[in-house]
Amino acid sequence: MAETSGHVERTISVDFVRRKLTALLSQAAWQLPEDYLAALRQAHEQEIAPLGQEIIRLLLVNADRAQAERLPSCQDTGMAILFIEVGQEVRFVGGDVNTAIEEAVRQAYRPLRKSVVADPLLRQNTGDNTPPIVHYAIVPGHHVRLRVMLKGFGAELMSRLAMFPPSVGVEGVKRFVVETVKEAGPNACPPVIVGVGLGGSFDTVALLAKRALMRPLGTSNPTPHLAALEQELLEDINALGIGPQGFGGTVTALGVHVVAAPTHIAALPVAVNLNCSAPRRAEVLL
Repeated sequence: MAETSGHVERTISVDFVRRKLTALLSQAAWQLPEDYLAALRQAHEQEIAPLGQEIIRLLLVNADRAQAERLPSCQDTGMAILFIEVGQEVRFVGGDVNTAIEEAVRQAYRPLRKSVVADPLLRQNTGDNTPPIVHYAIVPGHHVRLRVMLKGFGAELMSRLAMFPPSVGVEGVKRFVVETVKEAGPNACPPVIVGVGLGGSFDTVALLAKRALMRPLGTSNPTPHLAALEQELLEDINALGIGPQGFGGTVTALGVHVVAAPTHIAALPVAVNLNCSAPRRAEVLL
């Protein structure tokens, strides 16, 4: 720590960030979050369809085997989505932090499938799964928080966004979310986790839905009416009967997470981002 103009400044080596991020990405590929595994065990008890119950059992076996052998829990290790909080009293030293982040992704994905193409039309694979998608936030303090998501695109392809007028109300929001999951069916690899973004603008509502997927399962939105909406949506989605892997059953979703933000008086933006039955995410505080 160094004191500058009354402020205590913390310096962090970009190589330290690179090493920590490489380890975090590698871990996320084979170690599924404990909150997800707990939710899956509970779903195994709740599922009434014999085939659905067996599928959930196999998902738990797969998760155990992946962790024991340090192998990817799913062959689609997706794109690296990074949420990085940087304390305003932090100064990076020893190089370019963005270059270090790309190198961390490059190293972590050496034994993993490379799924990134440099141009969406020409489709040439970058060969190392770079570049990642990085979202920075400047926050008070002296810490750096790294949160990662290895986002496969089976569920990502099933995501949707709509710019509604406010007249659709909460019922219109619920209808849109449930219809999105219904249309996804087995293609999103259920049991899914449903991230819902409300508000903001066209360019931010999808990010709200993505952030919603980073919240641990078993937690509710602290705002009462949004917590109630999450529960209502979860019940409606599980009533669809899609079930594990689309073979029918009572567990189509493990959770619904809603994140809301202020918006314009003329709009009610809604985005739905789905996560599959292998939600690879992890975080570390530096």
